[in-house]
Parts: sequence; C-alpha cells; structure tokens
Amino acid sequence: MLFNSYPFLFVFLPIALAGYFGLARLGQRFAASWLALASLGFYAWWDTRFLPVLCLSIIWNFGAGCLLNHLAEARQGGLKRFILLIAIAGDLAALGYFKYVNFFIGIAGDLSGIQLAAVNVVLPLGISFFTFTQIAFLVDTAQGKAREFNFINYVLFVTYFPHLIAGPILHHKQMMPQFADSATYVPRSTNFAIGAAYFTIGLLKKCLLADSFAPDAAAAFATAGAATLGAAAAWKGAIAYTLQLYFDFSGYIDMAIGLSLCFGVRLPLNFNSPYRAANIIDFWRRWHMTLSQFLRDYLYIPLGGNRRGTARRYANLMITMLLGGLWHGASWTFVIWGGLHGLYLIINHAWQHVKPTSALQHIPPAIRITVATLITFLAVVVAWVFFRAPDATTALLILQAMTGFHGLGTLPTRTFSDIDLFLMMTKLPSAITFWNDIVLYIGGLAIVFFLPNSQAIVEPERYGKDAAGLPLLSLRWQPGWAWGAAMGLAVAFSLTLFMSTSEFLYFQF
Repeated sequence: MLFNSYPFLFVFLPIALAGYFGLARLGQRFAASWLALASLGFYAWWDTRFLPVLCLSIIWNFGAGCLLNHLAEARQGGLKRFILLIAIAGDLAALGYFKYVNFFIGIAGDLSGIQLAAVNVVLPLGISFFTFTQIAFLVDTAQGKAREFNFINYVLFVTYFPHLIAGPILHHKQMMPQFADSATYVPRSTNFAIGAAYFTIGLLKKCLLADSFAPDAAAAFATAGAATLGAAAAWKGAIAYTLQLYFDFSGYIDMAIGLSLCFGVRLPLNFNSPYRAANIIDFWRRWHMTLSQFLRDYLYIPLGGNRRGTARRYANLMITMLLGGLWHGASWTFVIWGGLHGLYLIINHAWQHVKPTSALQHIPPAIRITVATLITFLAVVVAWVFFRAPDATTALLILQAMTGFHGLGTLPTRTFSDIDLFLMMTKLPSAITFWNDIVLYIGGLAIVFFLPNSQAIVEPERYGKDAAGLPLLSLRWQPGWAWGAAMGLAVAFSLTLFMSTSEFLYFQF
C-alpha cells in the first residue's frame, strides 16, 4: 500500500487514526496494540509471505534484548558480548540470505569457474531498515543505553508503519519515550495541521516532481540505448535521476514525518538540502541522515574512527562507505557507488588538512562556496550514475557519453509523465513541449538549490536557520485559510496523478 494511493488515504489511514485515538481512551496499551497491529497489516498488504520474516525478526531481537538486559544487571560482560555477537550474526544472516545470497553465489561462480544455480528467494520489503533499526537497539542495550521489557511497545517501535518500508532508521531513545508518554495518545489539532503540511509537501514532491523526472532517467539508463547516447542526452538522464531520487526519497520522508505527527509521534529528520552541501562531508550530514548516523556510530567508530592515525582513518572511511553501498543492494554498482563516496571523503579530509588557505583568502566567500557546491554536486551526480545503472558496463557507457565521447548529440524529447498527461501536453507542438521540459528541469534545480526545504517552511522555529540554507524565496507555512486552501488544492491536484504513480525508489533497498 503506497502513501500516495486511494486505499491508503481513504481507507487505511482514517481507520488507523480512529482506532488509535478511540482506543486511547481505554488506555495507552490498547492504542499502542492497535497501532502495532495496523502496522503489521500495512506490511502484510504488500505480500503476506513477508510477515513471518518480520515477526521472527522481532521475536529474535526482543528476546536477545531482554537477555542482554539481564546479563548487564548480573554484570556478566563476557557472556553479554557473546550474546550480542550471536544476536547480530542472526540478523545479518537473515539479511544476507534474503538480500545477498545470489550475489555471493555469482561471485563464487566467477571465482571457481563453475556455473552455480541461483536461489529462488524473494526480498522482503524494508528488511534493511528494520534489521538496522534492531541492530542499533541491540548495541544500545548492550551498552546500557536502552532497556525495554514492553513487548507491545517494542513491536510498535519496529513495525511503526510510517517508517517501516523505507526509513528513517530509528533509535530506541528517539521513539520509546514518545510511546510511553500519555500526551502522545491525545489528538491535537496542531499535530494534524503540521502533519498535513509535511504530508502535502511530500506528496507534491513525489507525484508532481519525482514521477515527472522518472521517464527521462529510465530512458537514459536503459541498457540497450546507453551506447548511443550523446553528451546532452547522457547529462539529461543523469540529472533526471539525481532529481528524481531526491524528490522521491525526501518526499517519502516528508510524508512519513507528517503521517507520524498525526499520531502524535515525531520522527527524526532525514534530509537537510543535501545538494547545497559545499563538500562531501557536509553532503553526508544532510543526505539520508539517519543512515549516515548509523554507519558512523555502529561501523566507523567501532572500526576505530579517526583515533588510530591518518591511514587507518582513511581505511575506515572506505570500509564504511563500501559496506554502506552494499547495504543499498546486492550489486557491484552499489559497491562502486560506495567506493566513490569513500574516495570523495578521503580526498575531502585530506584537502581540509593541507588546503592552502592563504591562497584562497582573496577569493570572495560567495564565489568559493558556489564553486565548492557545484563541484560537490557534480561528484554526487557522477556517483549516482553507478547507483542507478543496471550494471557497471552501462554506467561506464553513460559516463563516456557525459564526457563527450560520442559527441554532443541532441536532447531527446521527454517521455511524457503523469503531469504532462494531466496538462494535455502530448498533443501540443514540439516547441511547447520543449519549453515544458526546460521549465521542469530549471524548476527542479531551483527548488533544490534556492528554495527552503520542508522543515524550513513548516517548522523553522524548531529546526533553525540552517534548515533553510540560502533560499531565494522565503516561504513560511502558517495555519490559516490561505495556506489551508493552497494545501487542499495541492492534495486535490495530486489525487489526479494517483492512477499511474510509481512506488518509492527506496522500497527496493
């Protein structure tokens, strides 16, 4: 069930809200149980075969967490570490089987020269997200940062439907206090108003923008056509995917944050205008923020972080990003993408260490920041080519085309998306459709680089000036008739695009 679908908006969500706040009058446990069951139902809607995997994962990790709590109280440190390793190994074994078994079979076949049969396995939706969420819980429990004996709250923590399929990755300390707070279970008009604002912005990002860039990205990254692309078409496809991914994933997160607020629960932010970053270090502080924090806290720092010298620091960065790339999918293209970002981070840290600051001081700060932002953005675009391409060969062909290897070429006519069909642009002269294309791309880039992001529009007092970046136009949402009418029209317009809308990209990860 998609957030941007009629069954979700007009059936599931009203029933879930009514049951949640209705049962809250009888007690918090009833409301929490209802929301946990609704979340399990939301997950089972996709495919009932996935539900036992999720339930077994919950039982395994909750049991391990209780045991770790007991061992911590008994001060049995050695046994505690052993149980933690066994519990995490079980999580990784399940993740490895469902997500990577055929990838490793392929590697073994290539190394041995023997043709090995692939395993017929279906990847459960969201397994990477709920596995990482629970690994963080186990580590926090072992370190004494988390104590949880309420099974219902734990089930809700893992399955909570706004984040279950595509994140953000949650921490126990972020969610459990909210589930234990009686104020969470009281309906508040402010929460509904703010939640609706977030949800509407996310809905527009997905339906109006992300799905409009999708056809161009799909056409450019089609394996059969990559070898014939000119530079113009290759760059157009790469930029299309860069914008599609941003609006798709950030749109999902906005919708998740908004939906969660309607239930009185606040999810962590996951995006803060990442394409405005002036270096790759800052990019990873702004892009998929909860994954970045997880990789830092549970992989990079345990590997030694920056505590064991420069060479070890760079090695830890590369290992972290390679595994972060592999987390996204069982393909060498994701590993290469992670390796590129690892290399970017190493170069960035090295530059900060040796950069000739005196030679740059005469350059106006605005020019320095602009150039640095453009360089960072182009580096990210190049890496996205591997992230999106079906294989490394296709990615290299597209990068060749982007360098002008096949000549400049011409910009292809855009494959029409939902918004084009809605505007009846398909029957208008090609010159008009060309200008529609220009408006879409310039508009998308302008939103990314100049306009305030969702949290800066809806809650600037909570997230501060940094969330706004350097907006060209200041937008400030306020409860009232004007914004209410605008949001209502935006939702009504988005509803017209639901008939052929696509799934969110991060569902596959």
